[in-house]
Amino acid sequence: MRSLPLFHRITGQPVIVLGEGEMAEPKRRLVERAGGRVITDMQEGVDEGARLAFVAHDDARMCEGDAIRLRCAGLLVNVVDRPDLCDFTTPSLLERDPVLIAVGTSGASAGLAKQLRLRLERLLPADLGNLAEKLSTMRGAIKARFPEMGERRRALDAALGEGGPLDPLSAGGAGRMEAWLEGAQDQSANASVAFTLQSDDPEDLTIRQSRLLGSADAVIADKAVPDAILDRARADAQRLTLPHDGPVPSGLVIIIKRA
Repeated sequence: MRSLPLFHRITGQPVIVLGEGEMAEPKRRLVERAGGRVITDMQEGVDEGARLAFVAHDDARMCEGDAIRLRCAGLLVNVVDRPDLCDFTTPSLLERDPVLIAVGTSGASAGLAKQLRLRLERLLPADLGNLAEKLSTMRGAIKARFPEMGERRRALDAALGEGGPLDPLSAGGAGRMEAWLEGAQDQSANASVAFTLQSDDPEDLTIRQSRLLGSADAVIADKAVPDAILDRARADAQRLTLPHDGPVPSGLVIIIKRA
């Protein structure tokens, strides 16, 4: 990854926005929408402990100078339309509060990010946020029904997967929560699934293989399996190397062999 995607909480916090006109105004609105306090004076923002700054001057030299001064003061800086001067970039945002999807290109093309976001807008139901809120309020009940973390994750994966009772791309998921939890099946059985890799290109993985990797609790792979394939697994999945002589991890274990 060229950038580390993070969601930064700025509610009530000062954020410096320097500049005037059509480049600066969207940044002010973005900061205010996220609950931040816009500070338009550099020194005032630094004195108040701002951690983020947007620079949107029409003059390129002013942008470069302010970016240097802000960075020397310890702030992370975004210079509008100058990815070479940015510590962070702002993605195109799709909001279904509290669900927030950010589409970024590491500053390569804001237009591309926008078009991807518009395509995704058509896929996500308007009430997706209700499902997220329901999952949050019922966290205790879900944990009581599935007390073991791996079992709970597998149950939610099955419910939220394509065609599942809580499929996030299907409207009305929040209204199906109680019925799903009441009838949810145990997910305690461990399983090992092996497949042989026919290509080093992750795009050549089958849909089933991609889903298995995304749900795996552990991945045991030949040494020659490239990182591009292993990166399709969950970030917190345990990674082991074949031959593996130790204890078999619990949960869903994917074994990848080379052809």
